[in-house]
Amino acid sequence: MPKVTVIIPAYNAMKYLPETLESVQKQTLTDFEVLIINDGSSDGIVEWASQITDPRVRLISQENQGTAAARNTGIVESKGEYIAFLDADDIWEPTKLEKQAQCLDNNPLVGLVDTWTAFIQENGKLTGLIMKHDKEGDVYKEVVESCDSSVCCGSSPMIRRSCFDTLGLFDRESYIEDVDMWIRIATRYHYGVVKEPLVRYRMHPNNKSKDCQSMFRGFRQLIEKTYRSLPTDILYLRPRSYGRLYIFLAWRSIDTQDYKQAFHFSRQAAALYPQLLFSPRFIRLSVAIAVLWLLGPNGYDRIRSFNRNLRRRLFARAT
Repeated sequence: MPKVTVIIPAYNAMKYLPETLESVQKQTLTDFEVLIINDGSSDGIVEWASQITDPRVRLISQENQGTAAARNTGIVESKGEYIAFLDADDIWEPTKLEKQAQCLDNNPLVGLVDTWTAFIQENGKLTGLIMKHDKEGDVYKEVVESCDSSVCCGSSPMIRRSCFDTLGLFDRESYIEDVDMWIRIATRYHYGVVKEPLVRYRMHPNNKSKDCQSMFRGFRQLIEKTYRSLPTDILYLRPRSYGRLYIFLAWRSIDTQDYKQAFHFSRQAAALYPQLLFSPRFIRLSVAIAVLWLLGPNGYDRIRSFNRNLRRRLFARAT
């Protein structure tokens, strides 16, 4: 039985998949299996996979059913004690699996261990942006309030296989099935986190996370689903959940340079959860909206590019 099962859902992802798989094969922890779930691709993945000589790598093909179904297929076929998911366009640093497995080995109450994530451009170049958090232990209430699970991205967590035996598989009807699952895990298990950027998340035009309206509908469905199963003494968190959701959507609107939509979402956030007005994230958002409004997309892009270049240089020095 391998220590870790790595599950890579793939749908027409051959542009990035070879590099993604290579980052797994370079892991310092070598006791793993890789299940590439071909979700109805038409880009030559079967021929490519037939040339892979690594016996730890296996291709499983199915009709196109979506990411949730592909992950579920991987879980059912998995043999590892721990499961790590990896999107077909992302990259892992060499020590990711080793450090996360050590965390789970040493902390029996932990069901999910996350790691920080560095953002890269489509060509693989670091942007200088790093998503990080330090939420560990019993994070149930924090996760419910934020309704974003505090997991950096779909390629960052490692989970005990037994969690899925207890909680079931991913919800195929959910637009954000991964966040739904991470929240479900938080209701029964502790979280751990490796406080290093061991995942590189690739930003490109096809990222689902840029579709604000679909994300709003998906998160609204998730919030309502979550609160239906909660005890009444914590239902007061519901407006806070929506407030944090609107902040998140405002930032996504900034990414698409729609300052009017960003301003609308920021007003909704402040109305539902006024304490957010004093948070650093809301203040930064207000500045970003003002810059985009006053200087336009080109001016905003110049300032953002300068900031990212500065962060990239600082990150390079730190590493």
